[in-house]
Amino acid sequence: MFNPFQLLRKYVRYYFISYNGKGHGMHSPFVYDLIIHVLNDRKVYADYAKVEAARKRLRQDQRTLMVEDMGAGSMKNNQGKRSVADIARHAAKPAKYGQLLYRMVKYYQPKGILELGTSLGITTRYLSLAKPSATLVTMEGAAAIASVAEEGMRQDGLDNVRLHRGNFDTELPVVLKTFKPDFIFVDGNHRMKPTVEYFEQLLRVADNDTIIVFDDIHWSEEMEQAWSYIADHPAVRCSIDLFFIGIVLFRQEFREKQHFTIRF
Repeated sequence: MFNPFQLLRKYVRYYFISYNGKGHGMHSPFVYDLIIHVLNDRKVYADYAKVEAARKRLRQDQRTLMVEDMGAGSMKNNQGKRSVADIARHAAKPAKYGQLLYRMVKYYQPKGILELGTSLGITTRYLSLAKPSATLVTMEGAAAIASVAEEGMRQDGLDNVRLHRGNFDTELPVVLKTFKPDFIFVDGNHRMKPTVEYFEQLLRVADNDTIIVFDDIHWSEEMEQAWSYIADHPAVRCSIDLFFIGIVLFRQEFREKQHFTIRF
């Protein structure tokens, strides 16, 4: 994991080399549409307040969980005690990015949504509320965290969510046998090898309209290597770097592979 100073240096570089995100001069119709109707959508949707109210409740929840971290998210791959409040403060995706995912789902209207990394279900709520008629499968490897997430989402009436427990390494192939998502958010094991392996498994069910979003693509050297591999893969027709997240598209309208770094 990069330290805060390293991350700041990378962000400053990204800021100065990135496209300004206004839409002017963008020659890709799909990316222009994404910028205008999704990235720059300033509407405050009522669902935002519902999710942020849940986040607030979780930040006040002092229950202690025995958590097994199966990835690189907390720099320790062992069991340890963490409060729900601590997880909500440090592990949950910030509202800015949860709301971006909400707008993406709302705009592109996928029928099936897959999330790798439920955590406490804050981002899951954004994905669920964006399209309640979609089927949403969310996966979480830490049993104690999954129980809290499931309890909260049940209380909030998220009827379109199915939480699948277990290690992604073994459980992702199980999920993909019976479920074909067209919108996927990968926020799990922050290491190169597992991230690449998940991507290659997801490729088997991807089609022209599939959108895959990867979290924390500049979080560490390994994640940057994983993002580089994914963006360069022959199946990917377009990649979009928003610094904290990366988006890959498989649309054949991109006759030549294109990569965009866009300020967000």
